[in-house]
Amino acid sequence: MKKARTFYVASEAIGDVEAYVDSSRAWAVRHAQRQGLYEQLPEMRLVTKVTRGLNPAIHWVDRDGVAGKDLLSRLPIAERALLFTEGPHGPEPLWLRLNEQGLPFHPHSWNGVFRTANQRCNGGENTTEPLAAETMGPLLVWAMRMVDDFADDILAAWAETQRLKAAACSNPSTPAGKAALHAYLDPLINGMAPLPATPNQGRVALARHYVGGKAGASESQIRTFSEQNDLKAAVGGRPGPCPLNILVTGWIAGGPWREVLDFNEAAGLMRHLGTAAFVVCAYLTGMSPGEVLGLRTGCCPDPKHDEHGNVGRHLIRGRDYKNSVDEHGNHRSAGTEREVPWVAITPVVNAVRVPERMVPEGCLLFDHDAHDLRKSRPGTGSLKPISLGTRIEAFIAWANAEATTHGLSDQFVPPDPHGPVGTQRFRRSLAWHIARRPNGLVALAIQYGHLRSTFVSDGYASRSRGGIHELIDVETVRAVADTVADLRDGLQAGEGISGPAARRVIKAVASATVFAGATITALTARRLIANEDVMIYDNPQAFVLCHYKRAQALCHRDGVKDTPSLDHCVPGCGNIVRTDRHATDLRDHADVLDKRAAHTPQPISDRLHARAGKLRALADNHNHSQITLQEPSA
Repeated sequence: MKKARTFYVASEAIGDVEAYVDSSRAWAVRHAQRQGLYEQLPEMRLVTKVTRGLNPAIHWVDRDGVAGKDLLSRLPIAERALLFTEGPHGPEPLWLRLNEQGLPFHPHSWNGVFRTANQRCNGGENTTEPLAAETMGPLLVWAMRMVDDFADDILAAWAETQRLKAAACSNPSTPAGKAALHAYLDPLINGMAPLPATPNQGRVALARHYVGGKAGASESQIRTFSEQNDLKAAVGGRPGPCPLNILVTGWIAGGPWREVLDFNEAAGLMRHLGTAAFVVCAYLTGMSPGEVLGLRTGCCPDPKHDEHGNVGRHLIRGRDYKNSVDEHGNHRSAGTEREVPWVAITPVVNAVRVPERMVPEGCLLFDHDAHDLRKSRPGTGSLKPISLGTRIEAFIAWANAEATTHGLSDQFVPPDPHGPVGTQRFRRSLAWHIARRPNGLVALAIQYGHLRSTFVSDGYASRSRGGIHELIDVETVRAVADTVADLRDGLQAGEGISGPAARRVIKAVASATVFAGATITALTARRLIANEDVMIYDNPQAFVLCHYKRAQALCHRDGVKDTPSLDHCVPGCGNIVRTDRHATDLRDHADVLDKRAAHTPQPISDRLHARAGKLRALADNHNHSQITLQEPSA
């Protein structure tokens, strides 16, 4: 169970949702009500009350009259899909996204959509390996933590460090400065206490800029004092911290992330802060590294209110380098302004605001002069991707050290199995995750700005190995193998089967040996799923088997055609098969419904009795129409 999170949605997006609810969704719900599909569902929970507050709860009553209560934050996807409300024309789903039958469109249904897209582009697969979720998850947590929780402290520490350095370099030699220097260092020397130290070419030296900035002494006064008191040796034996006089506001694991920030760590923290901002932008926008590095201050202005008082979404306007050409077809190295901006969610907006505070106005967000604090190379422009790759590895090492310090072992960033994180894999990784979430195609079309979203999904989100769709295929075939084996054993024992596909199933059982002793790989799974004759799916919730044939399937009309949608099973479908076990289960469940109806008020009790009658009618129909293995199957 994933922890609940708060999401902030732009008013424009809410308007789009409302338009969908009032149009195509309303049509699908009304159509399902007229067809009686909701009454035929094997399970439904009618919501009677929703409490508010910090932990909202759902109160419901199921078809059997059993009342229940669950915290909304604890409801898994499968149970959310069962929630209905009493509408003006009868029950209707609380699930937002519905298919054309008016039934919940589950997240896993998108896998079939993307599988179809993958098959269209067999030879053009993007071979860049996405980052493993075990690596990307904690990496993103630490990057967002730096941006959201630690940025103010780090920027304040850097500003104080720069102030101290500037003061130390410009302080004149005055009696007051000399007296302040003695007042600061004499007690430390006489008490054999640690002295403010800083690393210097592999050794430890007196932190002269820190001391000069704090005491107001000149460089010459500090040099003379150091020589007179042999501070070089003293500091080497008693190196101490250089705490900055700033208030630490960032928290982690229930407490401050630092007691104090040190003069010597400010530059490293600034380096990590810039790296964290890049990670958030690169992963959560879908930009290429070059596009992120091409952003400038002001690229993501705060949206303004329109005439109705609504606030739009944050948009990032950058430059397109991949498809930028002049009137003669020559590539423009400087790029052109992107026609379609990127939509920026809150973490991205926060990440953009951080480098905007680090670089001068109008400059590149990741300007080399501003971010390369050690001035390791000459030149202008942004940081180089290869340099950022090194910075990311350093940031991961820092984050893991912090995780150890604060006892956050679950937030340790493990090595990615395919090598260094680099900068090129964030875009592909985002696509890999979006392609397996609701509205994946729409998200890719918006984020990547390509017109042919199906092919973009394949180009950036398909995999030649290890894909989630391959795992689903393998597990599906394994389940089918068990179903076919049980069916074969039942038929050989003289059990009967009924339904439109009964004779087809008897023939299919004869070929069940294709599963025996076979190692089911992703390749064999795809081949077996493509063979409709051998694929028989069990659906105990609907009391049926499904011998899936695409042409006859009624379970979906949303483009997913490789496998049945078992949670949308429609009575009367030509693929349905029932066994003696199903008939027994139907009658047993009908008896349970009648017993519960006796203790349930109307109108729910009437519905329970009606449902029980329908189940018994299905069982009776099975008994009248069943055939056995001994009977002719043709």
